[in-house]
Amino acid sequence: MGDKRARGALYGLAIGDALGMPTQLLTRVEVIERWGLVLSGFEPAPPGHPIADGMPAGAVTDDTEQAVLLARALVAGRGEVDPHAWASALAGWERDMAARGSLDLLGPSTRRAVAAILDGVPPSEAGLHGDTNGAAMRIAPVGIAFPPGPALLAHVWQASMVTHNTPVALSGAAAVAAAVSAGIDGASVPEAIAAAVEAARALDSDPGSRLPDGADPAGLGAMAPPGARDSIVASRIEWVVDEVRDATAEEAADFIVEWAGTSLATHESVPAAFAVLAAVPGDPWQACLLAASLGGDSDTIAAMAGAIAGACHGVSAFPPAAVAQMDANGLDLASLADALLALRSRP
Repeated sequence: MGDKRARGALYGLAIGDALGMPTQLLTRVEVIERWGLVLSGFEPAPPGHPIADGMPAGAVTDDTEQAVLLARALVAGRGEVDPHAWASALAGWERDMAARGSLDLLGPSTRRAVAAILDGVPPSEAGLHGDTNGAAMRIAPVGIAFPPGPALLAHVWQASMVTHNTPVALSGAAAVAAAVSAGIDGASVPEAIAAAVEAARALDSDPGSRLPDGADPAGLGAMAPPGARDSIVASRIEWVVDEVRDATAEEAADFIVEWAGTSLATHESVPAAFAVLAAVPGDPWQACLLAASLGGDSDTIAAMAGAIAGACHGVSAFPPAAVAQMDANGLDLASLADALLALRSRP
């Protein structure tokens, strides 16, 4: 069963990413006007899209490609990620994408940190300003490769600190990885969400990212739920999950867009993905469709939700045609998932 869940995580990530490809950067209103309240399947990018113009239905974006890049690095390093090699791999990926004429390149935090490392800045310092969701969007392979526990969190940090060495970004990545890892071990979606909250708290140890006694040392008070005194990511996951648990898909989408947020900021997009899972816990395909219909950073939100839902339900929970579409992209996700799972099984 573990192999089906591991494959479910990678295929779910790619499926969610591909569904969100045409809706990314659009508003929720624009998505509704073009495709209705919830997408029904893969769509090509609309003409003139600022990033995805010309991309066909079912094509994946940087979320999947960078997750695959990280997965390959983990397999090659037998579970370890060398920071300099990882920075070089990301820089090489962007050069290749640019040579192909793609506008889907490195995010702001990753680009800044990679450039700093290549200029000689120590890896532990390069990502000190990375607070966007780049680490969380590609972290699912770590969740496949390591069971829940301290080793998982250590490898989340190892794979993330090069570009996103901030409490908020690390806690977001930890939440996604822990949820995937719990799913691989047989957790249900609610159980995976609980694991995510615990992991987010564990990797958010900087007092500057908390909200004690109504203070706002991180400057994010307007983004936190009322009365929050804990990890911003953990507390926001708990808040949004509680708000949408009994909502319809459309009600959940409205709440997520208006209150949780769908930007590339970690404290918005990561909780948004968990809100989607709470609203549609039993159907990974429908969860991905809902996430992709949000607009904003919808490809990343759908990729994270798809990875977690896929880990909890297994690859067979997705329509065979959607899985076949991902195979057509030539990323060999099944073999890569199996290789990551083999790392998990090492003594």
